[in-house]
Amino acid sequence: MKLPWSTVAIVGVGLIGGSLGKALLTRGLARRVVGIGRSKASLAEAMERQLVSEVSCDLAAVSEADFVVVATSVGSIPRLLEAADAHVAEGTLITDAGSTKQSVVSSWQKRRRHRGRFVGSHPLAGSHLRGPAAADATLFEGRVAVVTPAASTPEEDVEEVGSFWASLGSTVFVMKPREHDRILAMTSHAPHVLAAALAAVTPDADRRFTAGGWRDTTRVAGGDAELWADILLDNAAQVTKAVSTMHGYTQRMLDALAAGDRRRLVRLLTTAKDKRNALGS
Repeated sequence: MKLPWSTVAIVGVGLIGGSLGKALLTRGLARRVVGIGRSKASLAEAMERQLVSEVSCDLAAVSEADFVVVATSVGSIPRLLEAADAHVAEGTLITDAGSTKQSVVSSWQKRRRHRGRFVGSHPLAGSHLRGPAAADATLFEGRVAVVTPAASTPEEDVEEVGSFWASLGSTVFVMKPREHDRILAMTSHAPHVLAAALAAVTPDADRRFTAGGWRDTTRVAGGDAELWADILLDNAAQVTKAVSTMHGYTQRMLDALAAGDRRRLVRLLTTAKDKRNALGS
């Protein structure tokens, strides 16, 4: 791939989109970064923080780009991809940054005629914070980015989108959209469900006694509820399977408690400890 890009258009300049823009400009990977969004206030903040080089409320601004990233909530991505495709120059490469992939890729594939070339992707980076104020040029450094092509996607398109994320400091993996959703259900989506449940059931009067364990476990529950509702509903079947698997292991621990079986409980806790420690800090 020839770098830098002439013009990159980012649809959605919140945490992910804003971080993308800042990283591209900081690393000199794009001569122009156009931030596109609905909120004039948010776009103004993105300009003030120098996350992008220019902004527009008109999606037609993607017509000037040679690379487009849709970095909005999962529920809006298919619609925005279709709308952006109507404006891009023929052959323009498009990707997204959504947390689920099967529905996004399938929606694109259902359309027979495309002006652009689309490859789904998902940077495994983020925060419970959102908006331009949370943007960070180093957000993608040392992180994983997953590229999820359809079966018919040309290999050169996959490589180009992979190179985009690699240029931002990410390690790139390529997998099928359905496999991505299965894995992320266990590693991201189900943990959010459990964190939200713990935060919700803890009595208000008990919160003064929380320490590191409770706060670390529930941190992601502070994420935007509307955004997470979209993610969980879009991957409902896989999330349900993941939570059910976790429930099964929890039940084994409860059974050990009920039986007063210390040896079994230690064995179950040690398995979890070893798997967690294998990940590192």
